[in-house]
Amino acid sequence: MERNQERYNFFSYLSLESDEIPYLCRPKFWKIMFAVVKIAGQQFKVEAGQKLYVPHLQGNTGDKVTFSDVLLVDNGGNISVGGDVAVKVNAEILGERQGDKVIAFKMKRRKGFRKKIGHRKLYTQLKIESIA
Repeated sequence: MERNQERYNFFSYLSLESDEIPYLCRPKFWKIMFAVVKIAGQQFKVEAGQKLYVPHLQGNTGDKVTFSDVLLVDNGGNISVGGDVAVKVNAEILGERQGDKVIAFKMKRRKGFRKKIGHRKLYTQLKIESIA
């Protein structure tokens, strides 16, 4: 009987209010504000303070950029989707970088035709400053 009582006490935190859950038992994503933003035709999940690489954007290092095309916002469990979202994401440009080399090799067999073309795509590194 004592074992069952101990087990009940261990799992009793599940019935508590959200603010009373012990720190070690909280999920990793607890009360972290994040947003899904459309940048250069691609969707990115971002949080404040995060650094990420996006396809090349116009601007110099140190410039501030604002993204208003926000698709979803989760603020500690309060989810806003679509037209309900009235949030902007502010970011700073940290620099530019080239991606890995992509090689397009074309060949026609028995004809002696070989063509090797390669390119490296430009990426911009951003630091998300705030979601407001």
